[in-house]
Amino acid sequence: MQADHAISIEAVTFGYPGAGHVLARVTIDVRRGERLGVLGPNGGGKSTLMKLIMGFIRPTSGRIDVLGMPPSEARRTGRVGYLAQKVTADLTFPLSVRQVVAMPASQHASPFRATPKKARDAAERALDLVGATSLAERPIAALSGGQLQRVMIARAVVTSPEVLLLDEPTVGIDVEGQRRFGELVDRLRTELDLTVITVTHDLRTVAMTSDRVACLRRTLHYHDAPGGLTPRVLGDVFDHDVEAVFGGHARATEGPARAHD
Repeated sequence: MQADHAISIEAVTFGYPGAGHVLARVTIDVRRGERLGVLGPNGGGKSTLMKLIMGFIRPTSGRIDVLGMPPSEARRTGRVGYLAQKVTADLTFPLSVRQVVAMPASQHASPFRATPKKARDAAERALDLVGATSLAERPIAALSGGQLQRVMIARAVVTSPEVLLLDEPTVGIDVEGQRRFGELVDRLRTELDLTVITVTHDLRTVAMTSDRVACLRRTLHYHDAPGGLTPRVLGDVFDHDVEAVFGGHARATEGPARAHD
């Protein structure tokens, strides 16, 4: 793994039992400080790729290095932050925003003691970074959707990670909300010197949050700057017509798609 690479993925294949290959021989390197967008349809393998990078699951074949170590080790040491597509926690549990954000920073503390000061301080900083300090004492169940997203981003960066993974972060958010989200991600990247990977099926999100784009549908169809996306590339990745984006059918006049670094 090269020193300037935060993540190195080499010939990774993965399949769930009885479901065939979800990913097939995916190879991609993510440079330190880069914003990578992973664009593809639902069921194309995007969330599976995130789980592999987090070390929640292991490749059937191939290799993944995160910051020069196995993915599970990078996660355990707090060097990777993760914003899941859906909040799976029970939001009716009587916890404050500050307590929820501080949890990853206090995971090794005794559950029978108060949150350590170091974890409380980290939570305060993370909430300040996302502009949610005023929410610290609110019950987590009392938040709006937009407030909850900011709080969960604060939770994802509370350990001061080097890599931040965002899984479909703008689902259900309007254009203005997407713009504000893009600004927030840029601020976090600057403040924390983050490498950011955003997986999405939304072209606008990719345009606002990415330096490079990986188009993924089981295998890698394209890997380059967002400006190089063409109707043919999107036609190869998405089954539906992309007329709403390009004003014509995806496969009409384009030459072969490309996939490279």
